[in-house]
This record gives sequence, C-alpha cells and structure tokens, in this order.
Amino acid sequence: MKKTILLCSFFLVLFSVQAQQIQWASKLIKFSTDLGGKQNNIKRILGKPDAFPQGGSSANAWMPKNALDGREIVEVGFEKPQTVKQVAVCENLNSGCVIKISVDNGSGNYETVWTRKRDWKTPTFKSTASVDHAYYFGRKRRKVQEVPNVFNPGIEYAIFDNAVSNVVAVKVEFSFALIPGQKQIDAIGISDSDVPIEIKVNTISAFENLSNPETLEFENSEVSNVIVSQDGQKMFYSAFANNKDVVFSCQKQADGKWSKPLAEPSLNRNDEYNYLEYYSDDFILKGGVGYTKNTTETGFEFLENINGTYQTLKPLKIAAYNNYDKTADFTMTNDGKILIMGIETDFTQGGTDLYFANRKEDGTYGLLQNMGKVINSAADEGMPQLLSDTKTLLFSSIGFSSYGNYDIYISYRLDDTWKKWSEPINLGKKINSDGFEGSPYYDEKTETLYFTRTFEGKSSIVRVKIPKSVVMQN
Repeated sequence: MKKTILLCSFFLVLFSVQAQQIQWASKLIKFSTDLGGKQNNIKRILGKPDAFPQGGSSANAWMPKNALDGREIVEVGFEKPQTVKQVAVCENLNSGCVIKISVDNGSGNYETVWTRKRDWKTPTFKSTASVDHAYYFGRKRRKVQEVPNVFNPGIEYAIFDNAVSNVVAVKVEFSFALIPGQKQIDAIGISDSDVPIEIKVNTISAFENLSNPETLEFENSEVSNVIVSQDGQKMFYSAFANNKDVVFSCQKQADGKWSKPLAEPSLNRNDEYNYLEYYSDDFILKGGVGYTKNTTETGFEFLENINGTYQTLKPLKIAAYNNYDKTADFTMTNDGKILIMGIETDFTQGGTDLYFANRKEDGTYGLLQNMGKVINSAADEGMPQLLSDTKTLLFSSIGFSSYGNYDIYISYRLDDTWKKWSEPINLGKKINSDGFEGSPYYDEKTETLYFTRTFEGKSSIVRVKIPKSVVMQN
C-alpha cells in the first residue's frame, strides 16, 4: 500500500512539473528609462530569455540609464491572463537588485505581492560560468580578445505565498544600488507553479547523442574559414601568420587524416586578409580583396582553379553595398543565383546580421535584404553555410541562448521569400562549449561537420560526424 501511495505521489509531482504554465512578457506598458538604439533598449526585455542560461553581458538585454546606482521600474503585459504563483526576473549582470513585484489582475491597479527578503522562498540562481567565457573572436575571424568577466548573473525567483488569478501585467521595481557594477535585465516570466522556471537552450536530442568531436592538430594559430572541396579530398582554412591571414590547404590521406598544411601562394596575394568563403568545382569565392566604399565593390572575387593555380575571374558586385567592417562572411546557392552574407549595415537588428541578395542578369547582385528577426538578434550572426538543399543554413551567433559564447546554430528556410526561417536550433553541448565555436562547414559527402573552436585563447579545427538525415531535416 505504501509503495502505491509513493508511486502515485511521484506521478502527481511529475505531472505538475509538466503542466506548469509559463509566459514571458509580450508587451511594454511603462518603464522609467531607456538607452534607446538597437542594442540594450527596453524592448530587449520582451520575449523568452536569450542571454540565459549562459548569463553575462548581452546586446539582447535591457540596460537602464540608472543601471549603476539608481532606482528603476518596468511594467510588462502578457498575452493571456493566467494564475501566477511566481515571477522570474532574469538579471544577466550583477543580480540581486529586484526589491518589489506587483501584479495587475485585470482591475487596472497593481497589488504588491512580493518584496525583497532573503529566505528559502526567494532562491537566486548563480551562474558557474568558467573563465573561458572571457574570450570571444573579435569581429568574426580576427584575433582573440578579452572581454570583461561575467559578473554574478542570476534569476530572481519571486515565489508568492498565495497564487493570484487572472494576472495580465507585472510591475518590477529595482534598486541597482544594492549591488555594484553594470546591470542588464534579459527577460521577465510568470508561472502558475512554485517550481522555479527552468531555462533551457533550444536544441534537439539528436545533437546530444553525437559522438565526441575530434580536434585536428595543426601548428597554425587563430584559424578560421574552414572549407572542404566537393569531393571531400582537400581542406582549406585561414590562419594568422606573418601578420596577415594566410590560406592553407591539406590533402586527405588514405587513413582519413589530413596531410601537413601548406600555404597556397595564389590565394595569399592580399596584404592583410586572405580567406575562402565558397568552393565548388565551377568557381571559388575569395574574400579580403581591397575595395572602394560606397560603390558596388565588395572585397570579394570569383576565382577559377587552373591546374592548382587560382586565377581571378571577376569581382563580386552588389548594388549599394555598405559594410561597417573591412570583411564579411558569405555563402551561396550552388548555381550562384542567391547569396547570403553575414554583415553589419545601417539596417541590421543591432550587430552583424544575415542578409540575402538575388543575382541579376548582368551577373551582379541586387540590394541586400535582411533575413528577419527570427534568425537575426540584436547581437552578432555570421559565418553562414547554406547546404545543397538551399533550405538548411548553419551559422554562428552570440545572440541566442547558448552554452557560453558564440555557438553554432541551424535554421531552415520556410518559404521562397528567403525572409522566413525557423527558430535557430543550437547544435548542442557536444559541439558548443564555454568558448567560441564558429566557421561551420558541413561536408555532405562524408557527413562531417568541421568548425573552429577557441578555448583558453587557443583556436583549433574540430570535426564531428553528423548524419545528413539529422542536419537536412527538410
């Protein structure tokens, strides 16, 4: 009899956890201050968390004007009225500054339901991010730079003594003088349960069940832009050497290992940047070429392979091309009709965004068009690779929930406008780490993903087997 009661209790607890109703703030009602601009503005507090569970500074979080020592208030609404037992406030920098929470049950008036006190009912999640969180790849493929350490990120779980029904809005009051340092607020959520809301990275089980990745041992440092030829027998990558980016190549040997890398003289004519962005049997696309701004020039050129020597065919030209940086990231369809770029312009959501452009009859490309808010965040998205089905896109980003830093994601094109994409899926913690992961390249012939990883200041090339059926789901 006791065993039956215990078993029933277990399933009741399990059911209550699964049935937890959670909503994240969907609209702004009132707020005290806002920095404005595309990054860190008040609207970044809406929607589900994208700076958690990793925590730390993010362009996707609200940074109020009085974030160092002042008092701030924000009121947010939710899509549907619901019973509320807890409010979760995601403080991704220096948590512990929430002092009061009030709710509106549809009457138009706020009732105070929680005030700051330290006891078992108000646990605060503390991140255990490693020191590797202090590294990132500065501007896509350049040198590793240090950024400020992650300071005390946390989630304030305000659990009420009594649940409140029909809640339509929440008011949160902060006193940022309680904790020193900069402050950012990622998201505000509500739940009808006292079980703390768990924030998870958006991934799938297939990525968690992969074999462990293999690190390829090369002497080169600061590697980037990994590309494999269509027959799977030759690999190219860029590495920082002799004060510039140099393209290296290596051949696949009979045992599956790669030969010692050799510099490619005909691919290293630029004084600063030399890197390949696309490689096919018909043409090669190389970046880093000098160009004149405010013209159709882009700094990319098409090459052809003539007996192992690469010769220029023509420059890549895009209408009204504008780039905040000296370099950009690039991929395209096999027929060259559609190109996708990771680039920062006047029309980005905040940092580097993914854009597409159509090829015109004269061989140049039309205006770059933003690929939308689902795939682009207020932070950086770049290093894209479009697979042969023209629907599957791999890219790297620091703008979504991750395992620590730049992670690799996958998204699927939903229609022919090239502006509607599925919610990015993280490739999981077998591939993504506390460090930087970028430059993804999926070799469809061998069903192998290559990418670069920066860990403890050292970058390397990594590969892992992933079945095509998992990657190209559509």
